[in-house]
Amino acid sequence: MHIYPVEVEAHPTFQDGAFLEDQLYAYSVEQTGYDDGTYLTLWVKSPTGERLAGLHGWTWGGSCYIQDLWVHKDLRGQGYGTQLLHAAEQEARTRGCHQVILSSFSFQAPGFYQKHGYEVFAILEDHPRNHRHYYLRKRFE
Repeated sequence: MHIYPVEVEAHPTFQDGAFLEDQLYAYSVEQTGYDDGTYLTLWVKSPTGERLAGLHGWTWGGSCYIQDLWVHKDLRGQGYGTQLLHAAEQEARTRGCHQVILSSFSFQAPGFYQKHGYEVFAILEDHPRNHRHYYLRKRFE
């Protein structure tokens, strides 16, 4: 049996991560039979096309995963996060999803998501150090 060494990639690229995601997706499809994975990206843009707020995630196997939701600091508190979240939920329903799953650090916005009907199903203490990592879900009825 040949032993292959583990190598640390000193300067990983986006393509390195994409390669791993593709391999894991292929395995997941093989195991579940679900081959409906689709990225989900939404933007709020200025009239000149500047990105002012956005949401990124994906749908797969009846679930929507929100990975990132960001609003420019000058626009926070004006409802753009809510608009993005509601638009993502609507698109998730259109794609046949029965739930949305996401995570948020204690210094980010777990309360924002809870205000919009998300329930905390797990909390990881001390990640990052001296903070919490919240895992939330919203089920559609």
